[in-house]
Formats: sequence, C-alpha cells, structure tokens
Amino acid sequence: MKIKITGIGSYIPEKNISNTDFGDHVFLNEDGTPFAYPNEVVITKFKGITGIEKRRYAEDHFTASDLAFFASQKAIENAGIDPETLDYIIFAHNFGDVKHGTVQSDIIPSLATRVKHQLQIKNPKCVAYDILFGCPGWIEGVLQANAFIKSGMAKRCLVIGGETLSRVVDAHDRDSMIYSDGAGATIIEASEDETGMLSYESATYAAEEANFLFFGKSYNPDLNPDTKYIKMYGRKIYEFALSHVPTAMKSCLDQSGIAIEDVKKILIHQANEKMDEAIIHRFYKLYGQTPPENIMPMSIHDLGNSSVATVPTLFDLLVRNQIENHQIQKGDVLIFASVGAGMNINAFVYRY
Repeated sequence: MKIKITGIGSYIPEKNISNTDFGDHVFLNEDGTPFAYPNEVVITKFKGITGIEKRRYAEDHFTASDLAFFASQKAIENAGIDPETLDYIIFAHNFGDVKHGTVQSDIIPSLATRVKHQLQIKNPKCVAYDILFGCPGWIEGVLQANAFIKSGMAKRCLVIGGETLSRVVDAHDRDSMIYSDGAGATIIEASEDETGMLSYESATYAAEEANFLFFGKSYNPDLNPDTKYIKMYGRKIYEFALSHVPTAMKSCLDQSGIAIEDVKKILIHQANEKMDEAIIHRFYKLYGQTPPENIMPMSIHDLGNSSVATVPTLFDLLVRNQIENHQIQKGDVLIFASVGAGMNINAFVYRY
C-alpha cells in the first residue's frame, strides 16, 4: 500500500514586503554595535546569498491557524472530499498563534483543533493535533499520516504546515529579512495505483546540533532581555545541511529503487537559495553527476522562508503551473526534502 496526496492548497498572504522596505531598519551586530556599512550594502549581500527579493507577511487580523484554515479549505475542495470523513488533522508549526503586535504564543487549544473548528467538522473521531518539528514539520506530518493509513488507523488525513515567522523576529537582526508567513495543506489517502510515496527518511541530530536554531534576546540592548526572538547560527546550519541532507536524500532515493536519471523535480525547503543549490549539487555528486537544468523549482525569491509552509506551498504552485519553466506530468518522480530546527532532516520520494 502507498499513500498519495489527493488534494493540495496553500494560502499566500497579500502583504508584500520587498527588500527596500528594510532600508530604514536599524540592524545591529550580536553585541549591539551598529554595522560599519549602510543598509543598502546589507540588503545587497543578503539578496546575493539568500536569493530573497520579497516576502509575504500575514494580514494583521489573521493568525497562523487562520492561514492554515484557508489553505485547508482549498485542499479539501481540490480533493473533492467531505471534511467530515477526515480521520486526522495534523498541523505542523513552530510558534503557535501569535497575534499581530504581541509577543506571546497561543497554543491552547491546539492549532489543529482551531482549524477543525473553523472547518465546522462535527465528527469527534476526527483527531486533531499539532507537531513541532522545525521547518521539516509538514513532511514529518505526511510521514505520520503514512503510518496511520498503513496501520489501518486512518483512511484520510489533512496535513498542514503553517507559520507566521514575521511575528517572532528581532527587527535588529539582519536574519529577520529571511522569514515570512504562509500555509500549505494536503489531503493524504491510500493509493490504489502506482502513484504515491515510494520511500522516506527522517532523522534528528541533537548532540552538538540541538541549539543551532534557538530563542534568544534582541540584539538591541535597550529592549527587554526577557522577550525572545528566533535566532540561528547560520554558518553551522549551512555546514550541517550540506553534510547531511544530500546523504539522506540519496538513502531515500536508493530505497525507492528509482534511478537518479528518472527524478524530474526536487522540492526542497526554501531556506536559502545558495544553500539549496549547494545541497542539490552535492546530492548529484554522490552519483557522479551534475544537476540537470530546472530540476529544482524555487519560490523563495518572492515568498521568503515560511518554514513548514514552504514545501507544501511550493508543491501547490508547481501543480498549478505557477512556477516559470517548471511543470510536472502524471507519473513523474519527485523528491521532497527539508532541514530545520532539531536539527531535523527528512525526505520522501513520490510518484506524482
């Protein structure tokens, strides 16, 4: 038995923030001292490394669970199912609902429960819960849905990735320009044909790697040190990803029995353009090859890094032919992969 994605939907917020909108920000070093060069230089270097030109922020009156609800509605409609037939709602996020202008996370009730409530699902046997797995959370939710369906515990699951990272960033940290908001949702069911998930990999590295991403105080010493923001050791994450993600992808592909030449697209977490390109090159190098042209669709240039939402949103855009020079056909083999806080890595090979 295989599982497949029978419905896909995403919500991309309307608030469009360009790099030039950061022109007046006061960026500081970790010790609170100002940069020795102007913001124009900071922004130019940032774009050169990350590839990000714009990102989307949630409208002020929406929270992460609202974005997830909108994406879930689209996925349910795309699948053509009755939401009352869902057995599980699995919501991957990192910071809960953070209302605009606040710093407190709200996760009671769970965000999955809130989505179930907004969908007006009455069936009590539709179990709703959240998972915290860093940026790879949506993929991990798909793997859990796979386990539920194969074990006979479920027939149909809704797996969501949604986040509002713009509300947990330190405005004085240049890394804040990376993050964005959004949501992607998928309906997962058993596959009765040759399509669906062929193999998977998942791992947590928590020795030296556990705190590569963390909550820390603002770089502005005048702000309350008890208020925490998302922080990261970017160089360590980059090196970790290049060392571990390609090998995980290779292990996953080898398990599937699919030849590297038969892979049509690789959908990787939209964290950093240069890092993603390096991962793909190293992955193909493991097979003694170089990546073919247009193997890796990207959305980071216009949407930024919305954590758990990047991969399902990218897939939705790909399915709807919304990414220039990238199309997929029935029967194409795809690799989904992600890396993030934990440090967690996962991947799966999928026949569309």
